[in-house]
Amino acid sequence: MRSKKALINSISSLLSQLVTIICGFVLPRLILSQFGSSYNGITSSITQFLNCVILLRAGVGGVTRAALYKPLADGDNNQISGIVNATQQFMKKVSAIFSILLLAFAIVYPLMVLDEFDYWFSFSLVIILGISTVAQNYFGITYQMLIQADQRQYIYSILTIATTILNTIVAAILILSGATIHVVKLGSAIVFIINPIILNLYVRKKYNINKNVAVNNTAISQRWDAFAQQVAAFVNNNTDVIVLTMFANIREVSVYTVYYMVANGLRRIEETLTNGIDAAFGNMIAKKEEDLLRTNVKLMEFIVFSSAGFVFLCGALLIEPFVMVYTKGIDDISYSRIWFGVLMCLNQYLFCVRLPYQMLVEAAGHFKQTRNGAIVECVLNIVISVILVIKWGLIGVTIGTFCALVYRTTQYAIYSSTHILRRKIWIAGKNVLINIIEAVIVIFIIKCMPVWNVTSYLSWLIYAVVVGMITMFVIGASSFLFYRSEISLLSQKVKNALKRR
Repeated sequence: MRSKKALINSISSLLSQLVTIICGFVLPRLILSQFGSSYNGITSSITQFLNCVILLRAGVGGVTRAALYKPLADGDNNQISGIVNATQQFMKKVSAIFSILLLAFAIVYPLMVLDEFDYWFSFSLVIILGISTVAQNYFGITYQMLIQADQRQYIYSILTIATTILNTIVAAILILSGATIHVVKLGSAIVFIINPIILNLYVRKKYNINKNVAVNNTAISQRWDAFAQQVAAFVNNNTDVIVLTMFANIREVSVYTVYYMVANGLRRIEETLTNGIDAAFGNMIAKKEEDLLRTNVKLMEFIVFSSAGFVFLCGALLIEPFVMVYTKGIDDISYSRIWFGVLMCLNQYLFCVRLPYQMLVEAAGHFKQTRNGAIVECVLNIVISVILVIKWGLIGVTIGTFCALVYRTTQYAIYSSTHILRRKIWIAGKNVLINIIEAVIVIFIIKCMPVWNVTSYLSWLIYAVVVGMITMFVIGASSFLFYRSEISLLSQKVKNALKRR
C-alpha cells in the first residue's frame, strides 16, 4: 500500500510540477515583453525578500509531519487533533507577526530601488505581492502538512494544478489587455486564495479533527530546531537574489531569475520522484522496520542520483542556448551567461541528491541533532556570496551557494548513514563518483560533435533530443553496470504498485 501511495503521489506531483513549469515560462516572458527586464526584476526581488518573512512559519511544517506519522499509523485521532490544533494556534500568531513585518518591509524596500521606481509604485506592489504570499503560505498550511503526513500529497497537487492554470489564464488576459503590473499581481493574489479554502473543506470532511482536544505543544517542541533547517533551505533559494539586489542592479536580478526559472523547474521535476517518500520513511521508522528502511533508502539513492545526473547534466549543456532563444528580442541586458548556467544546474543537482538523506533526518525527527549544520550552511552562503559578488556578480553568488550546498549535503549524508541507517558512509560518495564519471563521458562525446547553431525553439529542441539521448545512453549503461540489484527491486515495486487490490 505504501508503494502504491508513493507512486500516485509521485505521478500527481510530476503533473503539478510540469504545469507549474510551463505556466512559469509563460508569465515571465509576457512580463518581459510587455513591461521589460526592470519590472521582471523588481517583482522577483520583492518576492524573494518576502520569502525572508515566510521564515516565521519555517520549522513547524517538518516537525508537524514528523509528529503525525505515528498517530496516523496507529489511528489515534486524539493525538492527531492535538498536534493539528497546536500547529493551528502557532500559525495564527505567525500570521499576525507577518502582517506587521509586511508593512515595515513595504515602507523600507522602495528606498532601495528609488533610482528606477517611484516610492508609492514600489510600496503598493509590495503590499499586493504580500497578500499573495499570505494566501499561498499561511492559510491552510496546517492541513497541507496533515495530508502530506498521511501520504495524500496528490490532493494538494491536484489543487495546485487547478489554481496554477487559472492564475496563468487570468494573469495573461490582464497583461494582454494592457493592465498595470499591480492589477496583474492582484488578480494572482485572488486566485491563490482558492487553494487553501478548498483544502480546508477537504480536511474537515475527510478527517475527524476535534477542535476541543487540548493543544499538544510537546509534539511540535522541536519547531525551533527545525527552524534552523528551514533557514538553510531559504538561504540557498533566496540569498543570491537578495545579495544581487543590494550589491548589483535590478537587471542582473532579472538575468538571475530567468536562469533560475529554468534550473528550478528541472529541480521541481526531480523532486517529484521523492514526493510522499518521506511519509513512507516516517511510517517505517515508526514501525521500527530498519532492514526495510535501509533497502528502500538504497533504492531511492539509485533513483535520485541517476535521474538527477541525467536532468542536470542535460540542463547544464542546454540552459544557455534555451535562455538565448527565450529572451530573443530583449536587449536591455545580455542574457548570455554560459558558466553561470552551468553553476546554477550544479547547485540544483546538489540540492536534489541530498533529498533522501534530508527526508530521513526529518522523518526521524532529528531536527535538534542536525541544527548546527544548518547554521554553518547559512553563514557560508552569506559570507562567500557577499565577498565574491562585488568582483564576479552572478558567478560570485552562485559559488557561495555551491560551497554551502557541498557542506550541508555532506553533513546530511554522514549523519543519516551513521545515526539512522547505521551503515558505512562511503555509499553516498560512490554515487557521486559514478555521476562524475558519467558527466565526463557525456561532455567528451558532445565536444566531439560539430558545433550546433541554436537560433529557434525548434533547433534547440532537436539539439536537446540529441543531448538527451547521449546522456540517457551513458547513464543507462552505467546503471546496468553498478545498480543491477536496485533496478530489479524497482521493477518489482512498480509491478506491485500497479496491481489491482
